[in-house]
Amino acid sequence: MKNFYKNKSQPIVAAIQMCSSDHVDDNLKIAQQWIIEAARNEARLVVLPEMFAMMGASPQDKVLVKEPFGQGKIQNFLSEQARSNKTWIVGGTIPITCDNPDKVRAACLVFNDEGDCVARYDKIHLFDVTLSEDESYKESETTQGGDEMIVIDTPFGKLGLAVCYDIRFPELFRCLLNKGAEIIAIPAAFTFTTGVAHWELLIRTRAIENFCYMIGACQGGTHPNNRSTYGNSMIIEPWGTIAAKKEGTDSGVIYSSIDLNKLNHARKSIPVQTHQRIFFDKKS
Repeated sequence: MKNFYKNKSQPIVAAIQMCSSDHVDDNLKIAQQWIIEAARNEARLVVLPEMFAMMGASPQDKVLVKEPFGQGKIQNFLSEQARSNKTWIVGGTIPITCDNPDKVRAACLVFNDEGDCVARYDKIHLFDVTLSEDESYKESETTQGGDEMIVIDTPFGKLGLAVCYDIRFPELFRCLLNKGAEIIAIPAAFTFTTGVAHWELLIRTRAIENFCYMIGACQGGTHPNNRSTYGNSMIIEPWGTIAAKKEGTDSGVIYSSIDLNKLNHARKSIPVQTHQRIFFDKKS
């Protein structure tokens, strides 16, 4: 670890990159190894990728392992890892039951360092796209979209939540800014095709537009359904600088410190929040 990470006024955050399989127990063991490593390197916030607990052979597989909110193997795992490692964890997304028995909510849960679940964000924008004749996705067939934006207080800054395809909707991130977000965690499973073209551009742009830290924890590699994900997890500073990057698709963990003075200086220098004239969240 670099020496400046030891500055206690600048907490360390970590993003974990994985290539999740269709075996929940195997994925949890791998996630545990990376969480322990991140905690040993003094990370106070650890972000896991989208669908970290399972990337099924078919979209319906996640419905088979869904959990009611507040209990279940995956949620118990996240709680125990947060408590035992004394670190906050953004639990990627996990399949949570909803009012449709054939669907789930893609829920991003936040656990504090005592193991308590302190926030839940259900992915709003669902990935229904056709990239080519041979590559298409219909996430809405098995997932029910959320409708609530989430920003919470943490010891290291105000944390906003988003997931993967959400990154293409800048109005969501401006609303998170207006709710006070200073750091935004975005678990992701970008396809290789879209990742090569757009991932870095999008995550850096969202950081610049809102002068916030972006923590992108990604899936990377080829999964049981033959879906290829892009990897290249990144932590971006408010000025758009890449603070850390996991090149390629190999699994691993990256780190950065969070300097809210740097964030506040950027926001003071170019006060986009006070200059905005179009508002998307008047009802909030």
